[in-house]
Amino acid sequence: MENKAVDTGSAGKSPAVFFGKVRDKLRAKIRGAAESVRTFFRTANSNTFASMCFMGAGQLMYKQWAKGLIYLGIEVLFIVLIALWGGEAIYGFFTLGLVRGDPWTGVEGDNSVVMLLMGILAWFVLIAFVCTYFANIKDCYRTQQDVAAGKCPAKFLDEAKGLLDKKFYKTVLFLPVVGVLVFNVLPIVFMIFVAFTDYGGETVPPELVSWVGLENFEKLVALADIADSFFKILGWNILWAVLSTFINYFLGLGLALLLNKKCVKGKAFWRAFPVLAYAVPGFITLLGFKFMLSYGGPINQLIIEHGGEAIGFLGRDAKWMARFIGIAVNAWMSVPTTMLLATGILSNMNTDLYEAAKIDGAGAWKQFTRITLPFVVFSTTPVLISQFISNFNNFGIFYFLRGGLTLDGYFEASDTDLLINWLYNLSIDNNYYSIGAAISLVIFVITSVISLAVYVRSSAYKREDMFR
Repeated sequence: MENKAVDTGSAGKSPAVFFGKVRDKLRAKIRGAAESVRTFFRTANSNTFASMCFMGAGQLMYKQWAKGLIYLGIEVLFIVLIALWGGEAIYGFFTLGLVRGDPWTGVEGDNSVVMLLMGILAWFVLIAFVCTYFANIKDCYRTQQDVAAGKCPAKFLDEAKGLLDKKFYKTVLFLPVVGVLVFNVLPIVFMIFVAFTDYGGETVPPELVSWVGLENFEKLVALADIADSFFKILGWNILWAVLSTFINYFLGLGLALLLNKKCVKGKAFWRAFPVLAYAVPGFITLLGFKFMLSYGGPINQLIIEHGGEAIGFLGRDAKWMARFIGIAVNAWMSVPTTMLLATGILSNMNTDLYEAAKIDGAGAWKQFTRITLPFVVFSTTPVLISQFISNFNNFGIFYFLRGGLTLDGYFEASDTDLLINWLYNLSIDNNYYSIGAAISLVIFVITSVISLAVYVRSSAYKREDMFR
């Protein structure tokens, strides 16, 4: 049965159209910002220009004493911080140290890694000050407009009360945002910059680290051993992510459809088994499968007892066997999630659609492909994308099943390792931090591009009103 509830006006959405709209919106924003700047310089008075010279000066001229002193204090504190620490930290960010440490002669030297981290932190402080500086100008300009309209300048006490009322969200979010910047964004930015240095291997403190530009990325595609391993692992990683996502999704959907049948008795009982598999901690499940499939495990014991020879399910030569075992074990742990999700979605399906389909002569397969699957995919596209990213970066599966195994033809990796496992091997076990950081950036680019391309082509983006 053809679904007529299609928003034809949005059928033309595609990645090209999507990025075209992003480009147009960006241009409109830039034009709007340029016009706002021109208007500002035409209309700003001396008080506002005073705030541009000294933070808080305009507020003090409007007799907003508390706010003006706070802004002025922030500027003084920033100047002192730059003079005592920030200037040196930013300089160290560019040089990454000039004096090599020598424990034999007692020369402490420069720690390039600490200097890089402190330099990034100093840039964060500088960006925060610039944002505060423009907020100071914006606040003074807003006060100028209020005075021109016949209003009195806002009192500090009233604005402070507003932070507990209309602007309470700013008060609540301030500390979490700072925490995210320090504990999440700062390490990510540090890792990004490490990818452009020679940090790792023998180049670790007290040796001085240097900026090398794109050299690490060139090694991934040009240096024989690393490039060969990179492309083999990348190909397997993409195949793994696609196969695992496809299998987990459709097995979970199929199980949900089966348990959704009216003829199935004891549905709660049968749903409990997949949920139990999901409830057991993943690493315990993986170690359990590793034990069962090992040479001395129960499966091989049964084979030997029946006259066979032990099989190396996860041995050095078990390339595709080990890969398929990884896919199966991952399905065992992931299918319940999709089953529970699909069960909730199917419970909200409009049964009238199926009745109409039966009247039109649609069979079970037609109903599934034209009604059930579009509805479930529409509702689960963001989850499907997140599952793909999770599978692409699934560190635990092969780390617990075959962790520590390296094979000929691979640089510090095995034929089942994913990029995330290879990154771990290079960074943690062998100190190739810069190469590992470069690989992490490659992982980010691949997952973000594929996720965005899939999303803008999906019905969840193209046909937003289909099932509303």
